[in-house]
Amino acid sequence: MSPIDRAAIEAFLVRLGDRLDEPGELVLLGGGALLLLGSPRTTIDIDYVGDDLSRSDFQVAVEQVAEELGLVVDPVPIWDFVPMPANSAKRRVHVGRFGAVDVFALDPYVMALSKLDRGFDSDLADIVFLVQRGLVSLDRIAEQVAAAIPNAAAFDMDPAAMRKHLAVVRRRISAR
Repeated sequence: MSPIDRAAIEAFLVRLGDRLDEPGELVLLGGGALLLLGSPRTTIDIDYVGDDLSRSDFQVAVEQVAEELGLVVDPVPIWDFVPMPANSAKRRVHVGRFGAVDVFALDPYVMALSKLDRGFDSDLADIVFLVQRGLVSLDRIAEQVAAAIPNAAAFDMDPAAMRKHLAVVRRRISAR
C-alpha cells in the first residue's frame, strides 16, 4: 500500500465532486483530515465518518472513485468509538468544496480524543500538530478527557492511558 499524500486526497475529492450531481458532505478524520489541515505526514487510507453497514449512493461513489485511483477509503462510525462532545458538529473544519461535495475535517477535539485513547506515537504527534496549529488547546482536551471518563467503558476507552498520553503530549509541546 503506497502512502497517500495531500495531492492524492485532493485528486480523489476533485473526482468525487465531479462525479456527483447532488450536493453532499464528506467528513474526514484521521490522517486524511490532518493532511488537509496542513500536516506533513502521509497516511495509508482515507477515513471518513460513515457506517460500513449502510451503502448510500454517496458511499458507493466514494468507493468507486477510491478504487479507480487505487486508494483505500474506510467509513468509520466514530460515534461507536468516542463519546461525541457537545457541539462537535459546530467544530468541524470546512476544508473545501469539490464540485457538489463540501468536505470537512471532523471536530479536532474528537480526533484528539480518539488519538489519545489509541496512543500510538504517530497519534500523539498528530495531537501536537493540532495544538501547534491552534485547532485544539491542551486544557480543552483535558476537559474532553474528563467528560469522556464516565462513559469510557461503553466505548472501550482507557481513562488512565488517555491521561498518560495527554501528559506525554504536554511534555512534547513543552520541549519545543
